[in-house]
Amino acid sequence: MIDIFYNLALGFVGCFQPVNLILLVAGTIIGLIVGVLPGLTLVMGVVLALPFTYPMDVTPAIVMLTAMYVTGTYGGAFTSILFRIPGEPIHVPLLWDGYAMARQGQPAKALGWTLYAALFGGLVSSVIMVTLSQPVAKFALTFSTPEYFAIVLFGLTSVVSLGTGSMTNAFISLFLGLLISTVGVDSTYGTPRFAFGRPILMDGIEFLTVMVGAYGVGEVLTRLGQGFSTVPVAKVSSMKTSLPGWKEIRGLKAMFLRSSILGHIIGIVPGAGATIASFVTYGVEGQYGKRRKELGKGIPEGVVAPQAAATASVGGAMIPLLTLGVPGSGATAVILGAFLLHGIQPGPQVFITSSEMVYTVFASLFLGILLMCVVGYFAIRPLVKILDFPEAVVSVYIMLLCFVGALSIRNSISDLWLMVAFGVVGYFFDRIKFPIAPLVLGTILGPLAETSFMTTMISYQNDWTIFFRRPISGIVIALTIIALIVPMLKSFQSVARKR
Repeated sequence: MIDIFYNLALGFVGCFQPVNLILLVAGTIIGLIVGVLPGLTLVMGVVLALPFTYPMDVTPAIVMLTAMYVTGTYGGAFTSILFRIPGEPIHVPLLWDGYAMARQGQPAKALGWTLYAALFGGLVSSVIMVTLSQPVAKFALTFSTPEYFAIVLFGLTSVVSLGTGSMTNAFISLFLGLLISTVGVDSTYGTPRFAFGRPILMDGIEFLTVMVGAYGVGEVLTRLGQGFSTVPVAKVSSMKTSLPGWKEIRGLKAMFLRSSILGHIIGIVPGAGATIASFVTYGVEGQYGKRRKELGKGIPEGVVAPQAAATASVGGAMIPLLTLGVPGSGATAVILGAFLLHGIQPGPQVFITSSEMVYTVFASLFLGILLMCVVGYFAIRPLVKILDFPEAVVSVYIMLLCFVGALSIRNSISDLWLMVAFGVVGYFFDRIKFPIAPLVLGTILGPLAETSFMTTMISYQNDWTIFFRRPISGIVIALTIIALIVPMLKSFQSVARKR
């Protein structure tokens, strides 16, 4: 434990290096702006920032993206409470009581509860993250390729099973992403696959091109198809944050802690993320809270529970990312991409080879949460003013960032064409209700899964039963099967009830 505190102290020293500190502040502000703008989701904001981290060192790049990630879970609270416009699905449960409090003449108090919830949830989760990460990494050092394949497989399938909508559509999206990841030269045998003699495909398809196209360009095309029809928000004459008193906070201390821990646990589950944490904790308060019958009528519990859980899920999602190389959410999938862009494979070895970088990221999470609350408290009026920008103008800037980002990957015009192609794919996915997250995650994790599988087959003479005979990989594959079967059974039950 002493070495953890020592490394964390060094991490705080690293955070105050000028480059890291500047990018921490920039990531915090950009994350709040992304959270405030309806339609510009947290994942999409991190995706748009990812290409610009390519010329940076890995530490400042991850610091900036992590700051955007954590502050994005808080920024949308402003529009949810003041205008009944959730920045993204994370903040839907927040508006049920937050907007009701605003309608009762307490918007400042609702924003104050949100600030405290984000601060408490984020700090509790960060403490747990720092405490658990090194023991988990030490345990993961005992893993071999069968365990890594099983864990990556669990990460892929849990995204499908925890996703919303049709499981069939999610599987199709996932398999398409896996197919895209195989394009190019086979890393094991050195043979071209699905290149069709085209130079543009021989080097493979960069996952960054897929992400920027499907999320960024696809979203702009969707807005264009809707005629940029977002309804302008109403003006609010007085926008400020009023902090609750200590007696009010003390009365809800158990609920603060419960929501933060539950949000952290949900964040650890690969594929869950802040949205599920927010909805689940609100549901828990609706079932077991002291004032559950008043929920939805404008009480602090309905504001604190989802916000604390959403912010706490960030620390939870970082644990499997850093210790196992498996993203716990859509945003951490993008951060995984940033690691890979800089030639670093997250996993237990990273705590040995790059411990200074890891603990600098940990320390930046603490500082980012504090900075997020300070900026959120004093800058609410200019942040909400961003909503005055016409949607078409915002979309133009998004497209500009997409093209600059895609061009910066390999300085290839071919990547621009691929990005536009995946933008069209993202547009049609939105039209036919196919989720994009499994597509992107399949593109990122596909090579990791293939390498682990092929190495295992070579090492164990093509004996596929090794995945079930080794205890840890067998348990993880069993959990994977359960994660797939349970949603299927629920789907069959719902269909049977409709009949």
